[in-house]
Parts: sequence; C-alpha cells; structure tokens
Amino acid sequence: PSNAPSYTSVFASSLIDEASRDDRIVAVTAAMPNGTGLDKFADLYPARTFDVGIAEQHAVTFAAGLATEGLKPFCAIYSTFLQRAYDQIIHDVALQHLPVVFAVDRGGVVGEDGPTHQAVEHTASLRLIPNLDVWRPCDTVETAIAWACALERRDGPSALVLTRQNVPFQKRDEQHQAAIRRGGYVLADWAH
Repeated sequence: PSNAPSYTSVFASSLIDEASRDDRIVAVTAAMPNGTGLDKFADLYPARTFDVGIAEQHAVTFAAGLATEGLKPFCAIYSTFLQRAYDQIIHDVALQHLPVVFAVDRGGVVGEDGPTHQAVEHTASLRLIPNLDVWRPCDTVETAIAWACALERRDGPSALVLTRQNVPFQKRDEQHQAAIRRGGYVLADWAH
C-alpha cells in the first residue's frame, strides 16, 4: 500500500524501542543520519549517537571498539558506502566475534539515487564474511524480529539489509511479540 512504512523507518522505530529498554544501545553512522533513520534516534538519545563524518572505515572500527566495552552498537551505513569498510568488517568485527549490528541501508536497486548508488553486490559480498549473519526481511514484523535476533547475538556481528522501498506492513501478533522477547525468529520467508 502507498502508506506502508519504509524499511528505514521500521529500523529506526525498532532501534528507538529497544534503546528505551537498554541504555547500552548506541548508534553509529558515517554522515548519513537522515537517510538511515538515525536522526530520529539522535533526537531522543543524542549522547548515544555518533556521526563520524564521511569515514565509513572509522565508523566500523569505532563500533567494534564500543562493542569491546560492553555496548551494543548499531552501525547504519548506505550499502554502496559500506564497501569502503569491507576490511574493517572482516578484521575488526567479524574475526573478533564482536556483536556489532550493521544496518545496510539502500540495499538493492534505488534508481532515483543515481548510478553510483545501485547496490546489487552487497548480499554476495557480505555473505563471504566469516561469523557475519546476513538478514533480509520481507515485512515490518520480520524487520523487527531480525533486529531483536541481532541484538541478542553476543558471539558475532549481524547485518540487516534494508531496501529503500516501502515494506509490506504486518501487524505484530502475540506469536511475533513472543519471538521478539525471547530473541527467536520465524524461519518462513527469511533469507539468512
């Protein structure tokens, strides 16, 4: 439907919801707070939001450092810019088994963003990284559940690939709420 939320807005809402219960959650971005939804998070939690500027490599390594200190970093970067930090994802996060969660925004074809923003290789390249769970949910409920699963993971990083399109809305029923609470997940229609 035309009034469906975007994956980015579902991510931002879920992150804000989780952060209201856990003050260890922090957000990191590389000069993209508005496009990744972290501007809304920053409005509520300015001391827990870090914009490192156009420095994706630093954003990833900084998130790794935060994770080593017991924080729960969510690192939101556009897919085409995340490729700049590929080595840092591998060496500073994945091989160290650090629980950094990556919001890979604008994953897929985004025609209106121009030819340099067509992220079609991100899923293939991310799946090559050891210890990294890659999630690509198909609706709002699966997006919320994927973030809950990623948040509960303490033995390695996760990446949630978010397209720019609006997402089909699914109302959270009791089964979904229970899955979110226990950090479980629903396998149907998931690409993992």
